[in-house]
Amino acid sequence: MTLAQRAFERLHAWPDLSAGPASCRTGRALRSVRDEIVHFHSDRDVDLHLTHRAIQRFQYDLGGSTAIRLVPGSRWVTVHLDCDADVDLLLSLTSIALKAHQSRPPTDLGAGTSGPSGPAGCNYHRVTVLPRAAAEGA
Repeated sequence: MTLAQRAFERLHAWPDLSAGPASCRTGRALRSVRDEIVHFHSDRDVDLHLTHRAIQRFQYDLGGSTAIRLVPGSRWVTVHLDCDADVDLLLSLTSIALKAHQSRPPTDLGAGTSGPSGPAGCNYHRVTVLPRAAAEGA
């Protein structure tokens, strides 16, 4: 079982999330009543939908993680799953995302929004993730 499959199974068991196809048409999604929250694109790459406010609040922590990729202007963060700790990070961030989406005012969609999934959808094809060993050697 891949790390993404393990993460998907753990998150799919959460009562606030239901599974379906990703709106970007690549992979599977887990969504809350209000929004798509997580896109599973491959065995290692997952996009997580945070609110603008949540990204601002955790920007320095997110930027300091080797597992996280941020795209300027996007409320989606890409999580690259290389180890069990990355799965735990994804689960923690999903909890933050759920809380942020449940408590956000309807107007907190952010600039450039084209719909409930975010500015231009998730970060799929907008992020290149190098394996952790390659990134450390660069």
